Amino acid sequence: MASSVKEMLAAANQAVPRIDRAEAEKLLQSGDVLVLDVRDPAELQASGKIPGATNVPRGMLEFRADPDSPYHDAAFNRDRTVLVYCASGGRSALAGKTLQEMGYRDVRNIGGFKDWAEGGGPVEKA
Repeated sequence: MASSVKEMLAAANQAVPRIDRAEAEKLLQSGDVLVLDVRDPAELQASGKIPGATNVPRGMLEFRADPDSPYHDAAFNRDRTVLVYCASGGRSALAGKTLQEMGYRDVRNIGGFKDWAEGGGPVEKA
């Protein structure tokens, strides 16, 4: 069992595949994908988001992803591919591992929003 953030991040990064912007865009074009932004609302307001992304702050993830929770978000479906991102890739790795532990089969880490935007990925202003 991990005992530090460093160990938790290493385990999450090993479990959740990290993909680049080009691969993420290809998946987005292919169909039914949930793009999940786990940043806090203030971060989203300041910089925007990937078009169509669902924002669920990291602290609410389990409640939104669990179909038995009264806070469940219908966008979550264990059979959908989930692409997760945050500001730099750490929270998205941890979120991705959590989703895997909750039974989500295909979870991938896009990494940081800044890299997405600076790399030419489309951005939707909040």
